[in-house]
Amino acid sequence: MADVLSVGVNLEAFSQAISAIQALRSSVSRVFDCLKDGMRNKETLEGREKAFIAHFQDNLHSVNRDLNELERLSNLVGKPSENHPLHNSGLLSLDPVQDKTPLYSQLLQAYKWSNKLQYHAGLASGLLNQQSLKRSANQMGVSAKRRPKAQPTTLVLPPQYVDDVISRIDRMFPEMSIHLSRPNGTSAMLLVTLGKVLKVIVVMRSLFIDRTIVKGYNENVYTEDGKVTDHATTALLHYQLPQMPDVVVRSFMTWLRSYIKLFQAPCQRCGKFLQDGLPPTWRDFRTLEAFHDTCRQ
Repeated sequence: MADVLSVGVNLEAFSQAISAIQALRSSVSRVFDCLKDGMRNKETLEGREKAFIAHFQDNLHSVNRDLNELERLSNLVGKPSENHPLHNSGLLSLDPVQDKTPLYSQLLQAYKWSNKLQYHAGLASGLLNQQSLKRSANQMGVSAKRRPKAQPTTLVLPPQYVDDVISRIDRMFPEMSIHLSRPNGTSAMLLVTLGKVLKVIVVMRSLFIDRTIVKGYNENVYTEDGKVTDHATTALLHYQLPQMPDVVVRSFMTWLRSYIKLFQAPCQRCGKFLQDGLPPTWRDFRTLEAFHDTCRQ
């Protein structure tokens, strides 16, 4: 018998155990082959049955013998020691309810994953260091000259440009009147009147819409916000295109214009004009079709 190494594994028993596993697999395969072949090579039915039973029992005895031998060798193999610097956490492996609180095995897995991550990070660092990331002052000057000029940000658009965009949108929709004012400097506030249906206050920062408040035509703008205001706020989140803010404002105004038939268009889902005393207040962002708030789900 070979000596047990410092790792705690009997290598000779380990080699024998591998051979025992192969023998066990072979004996199990013979059992299934016996079942597959069935009763053969006998003239009478009784003779075939006896031969099949005897052959099947011999194969089962072989499986049992090989399994016992494998269990005996597994006890001789030993258990490799866990040489991980987890300090006192190794005491967790002594927990008798390991299947319910597998902390130690999880710690080992996390430690191995951390080592693997550190290894791959080292490889990545070596590859990056091979590239020349440093630039001289002359190279910086050349690259800066070749770099395209930054486009002006849309947050500082001149007020005249904003006025022109709003004026064009106002001419696009005859049913909608837009009054622009700047009570606090450059930020614009729009008072949008949609026929005799709605009045909308739109607070803008340059061409970006910050907030909108929707009220009935004869409703006080200082009262609590309602359903249409919530839907308009949702529309602001939907229509987002920072590179083309004028398109965003035009799309929002087109969506808002669909409320001109707030009390005339039936719900596209249930076909009713009123539900719980309310008209269909939701407008689809793409088709602009009317839906009740509960029917749009």
